[in-house]
Amino acid sequence: QVQLVESGGGLVQAGGSLRLSCAASGRTFSGSAMAWFRQAPGKERDFVAAILWSGSSTYYTDSVKGRFTISRVNAKKMVYLQMNSLKAEDTAVYYCASGPLIATMGTSYDYWGQGTQVTVSS
Repeated sequence: QVQLVESGGGLVQAGGSLRLSCAASGRTFSGSAMAWFRQAPGKERDFVAAILWSGSSTYYTDSVKGRFTISRVNAKKMVYLQMNSLKAEDTAVYYCASGPLIATMGTSYDYWGQGTQVTVSS
């Protein structure tokens, strides 16, 4: 069992930065792939970024490549999403997810946080 709690969302102007954090509890964290998804109003939940259990591989959706960075510290059971050069279209609720394999599909992840709101004003 893994519990995930996101934090760090807020209101920021376009071009600004935010760092999201995801605190995990549970014994399986270090062996799990971790990911960030987001859901904008009226839209489906979309993949943003994922990181292998070791941190050695990362994946990003094209729209955030070069702007967002996912990282993890297994000793602290933490996952981060550093978001730079934010755009209005990044506005969404951001969710942290955990699963056995790194993937871009939400159905591949077993555990989800409650989400944190990110609003980017233009």
